[in-house]
Amino acid sequence: MMNDNALSIAWLRAGEGFPAHEQALGEGTPYPGLLAAGDVLDADTLQRAYAAGIFPWYSRAEPVLWWSTNPRMVLRPEQFRLHPSLRKTLRQFSRQPQACIRVDTAFEAVMQQCAAPRAGQSGTWITADMVSAYCELHQRGLAHSVETWVNGEMVGGLYCVALGRAVFGESMFSRQSNASKIALAALVSLCKAHGVEMIDCQQQTAHLASLGAAPVSRDVFLESIARTQHAPSMCWQFDDAMWGALLG
Repeated sequence: MMNDNALSIAWLRAGEGFPAHEQALGEGTPYPGLLAAGDVLDADTLQRAYAAGIFPWYSRAEPVLWWSTNPRMVLRPEQFRLHPSLRKTLRQFSRQPQACIRVDTAFEAVMQQCAAPRAGQSGTWITADMVSAYCELHQRGLAHSVETWVNGEMVGGLYCVALGRAVFGESMFSRQSNASKIALAALVSLCKAHGVEMIDCQQQTAHLASLGAAPVSRDVFLESIARTQHAPSMCWQFDDAMWGALLG
């Protein structure tokens, strides 16, 4: 067990099952939603975690920390908030012959860009072990990248995990203004085209809320992913016609 000021969570060893969600630390504790810790992060454990609605989030100096937050922040594709400025950006982007959305052409590069330190940050939570494990999920067809390309250069993107029609957003990067938002809008369009109920955003932030994400109870979230992860997998190909679902 791992202890902190009389708090206790399970220590997860290789091959062990995750504790029940109810064992996650609750509100009023220093780490609400923390379920377990361990020293193993591999593709098999990741796949089991996402299938159970659990995600990893930790820093380099910490053990692997596993979370089951309550409530859970999710973005329902039909509730994506397309602000006028982003609508204008998307219209301009979609009309540029040298600009395009690509899917799964540079997965590891997207992760490396997401892992790069950003202004005002001393480090990153995306470790080398994490990159390796998610790349293995990508090889299994369970992790995907959505990439914003302009003039032959990848200027933004995101990566996510997908089990059936259950989609779990992870991280984004941008090397050009609005490039990550364009990638997110493309993911939303792709999810709308395939009837995805919700995109897991994990943590509550003001930025996500401004885009239409909202908290749901853990029970609602778990019911949704338990059902949708067994649906037929999405076709991870983006067609420019999909912009129509957002832009009208």
